[in-house]
Amino acid sequence: MQTNISRVSVTEKALEVIWELERKYGELMFYQAGGCCEGTQPQCFEKGGFFPRMNDAMIGTINSHEFWIDRDLFEYWKYSHFTLDVVDGFGPGGFSLETPLGKTFKIEYKLFTPEEFENLEPVKRSE
Repeated sequence: MQTNISRVSVTEKALEVIWELERKYGELMFYQAGGCCEGTQPQCFEKGGFFPRMNDAMIGTINSHEFWIDRDLFEYWKYSHFTLDVVDGFGPGGFSLETPLGKTFKIEYKLFTPEEFENLEPVKRSE
């Protein structure tokens, strides 16, 4: 039996920042928008601190926290695996919870093989 392939993963370095944010804020959520001010920087909020738009895609979880992306961005990147990483510095958004730590989350993308794409975990859509 084939297991479903995850659409999102996290580096150890990013996970350490997430643990720090969990201790301070509790439950979290991630949202990656598709343009304007925040560009495509993934943002981290307290759970419920951001409301996904209708038909945005929840592509998986990171340490049990939902990872949402903009519906239009998902259509562009649905063939890609997202790996959440973190770097020193300030991203363009500034609203994300890691910003006061002098960190910014970023995404590394890898295209799925055709076989992987056929066996992906299902996507949840907001209503």
